Amino acid sequence: MAKTSSVEKNNRRIKMAKQYATKRAKLKAMAVDDKLQPEERFAARLKLAELPRNSSPTRIRNRCDLTGRPRGYYRKLRMSRIALRELGSQGLIPGMIKSSW
Repeated sequence: MAKTSSVEKNNRRIKMAKQYATKRAKLKAMAVDDKLQPEERFAARLKLAELPRNSSPTRIRNRCDLTGRPRGYYRKLRMSRIALRELGSQGLIPGMIKSSW
């Protein structure tokens, strides 16, 4: 089980990224728009830099929903390899059986 503080920090980042998503997208579009004046584009980049760092979606870490483990994460199942193995062995994942030879 991961540290509760790490999981909560990541949850705050997810919430903040959703909150600032539209503002960030609008400023990014302005920053790369060639039709605008260079001063306006630069001002958009400065405003983008003033946004909180944790509002960027690249700072979000993929974590297992069950354990909070950050490594060995399967995106499709939203869980780590260890949690996947345990649930698969218990027969709780449809279509998955434990392999042994």
